[in-house]
Amino acid sequence: MNSRTCTVTGIVLSAVPVGEYDKSVALLTKERGKIRAFARGARRPGNPLMAASNLFAFGEFQIYEGRTSYSISQVAIRNYFSELMRDFEGACYGQYFLEFADYYIRENVDGMDFLRLVYQSLRALSAPALPRILVRRIFELKALMLTGECPQTFEQFESWNLEPSTLYALQYVTASSIEKLYTFRLADEVFEQFSGVVAWLQKHYTEHQFKSLEILETC
Repeated sequence: MNSRTCTVTGIVLSAVPVGEYDKSVALLTKERGKIRAFARGARRPGNPLMAASNLFAFGEFQIYEGRTSYSISQVAIRNYFSELMRDFEGACYGQYFLEFADYYIRENVDGMDFLRLVYQSLRALSAPALPRILVRRIFELKALMLTGECPQTFEQFESWNLEPSTLYALQYVTASSIEKLYTFRLADEVFEQFSGVVAWLQKHYTEHQFKSLEILETC
């Protein structure tokens, strides 16, 4: 392996066709944050990069750093999240998480926490016992905290007369490790309050209109 080749752990956030057979792929990586790389020949049937350059593909990507861009040379995929790709609703939620990460994470910065959040959130979407709207709200709250977009305390909501269980859930998501985020469910009344707070935060601190979210809410 030469000095311009390295291996990164990451997930495919987006992929667009380039030319006749190539793709331009956005990867969220542990080592370099978000990077963009060419997957040459990925649209050619039988090419080893064909499946590895699809959304949700998670694994180790060997990349070559060219003068102005990266190119993917080899891939070892650990998880394709194929169950989400077979489920329209699950795919919509998952694409929203990817689009959120793609928008907020800058290139060549530490992406470890966001990568872990995206990965655990996609796994949670595949868990039948967890309501997907709860997974979405937990993801949004933790993501906003990681980006520094919103405060990490909830005194501003004192006038909302929130249940103690609602405040506890908000504080738990804020303070807990990413691996422990998706370990609880909420009573209907508590979830309604929890969801309302997170929806307000998301609207207040995020000006971007996510296309995947528009599709999800329409459906």
